[in-house]
Amino acid sequence: MSRISLAFRAFFAILFQGGLSDKLKRDLKLAVSPARPAAPSAPPPPNPAHALQLLAILQRDSRLLDFLMEDIASFEDDQIGAAVRSLHDQARDSLARYLSLQPVIDGVEGAYTRPATADPAAVKFIGNVPATKPEGGTLRHKGWRAAKVDLPALNPKQDASIIAPAEIEIE
Repeated sequence: MSRISLAFRAFFAILFQGGLSDKLKRDLKLAVSPARPAAPSAPPPPNPAHALQLLAILQRDSRLLDFLMEDIASFEDDQIGAAVRSLHDQARDSLARYLSLQPVIDGVEGAYTRPATADPAAVKFIGNVPATKPEGGTLRHKGWRAAKVDLPALNPKQDASIIAPAEIEIE
């Protein structure tokens, strides 16, 4: 009688549920398939608000955008140099406060170097590059990698596209 009961249970499970449950498969002495691991999901797209946030910090602390958007053609080199010295110190301090930067290749610039990785985002070959991937070459720039990013939390009520608000002085 139990075989008839199993047959009916299997028939109705397939008819109404489209397949057999793991319990019914065990009762029928069928192999129970192991749970399939979930396919790794694609990483979420980068949030442009974080890039704008860092740009806003550099603007707030060093007026970087004001300097970059200024037409400096009419200024003397010594005026530009004085402005850049202040901007440089303030921007470097801001970056150090929110980012921990490390060189991609910790080597001596000008020395022969073999990259430790084949990641094309980490190493870019320049100059007379052959058709096949070269083993190494002269290190011209160490590159930069963000080892740690510690930006403040974004305010969801604030428009991230506003990098710096307009300033209106009341007299």
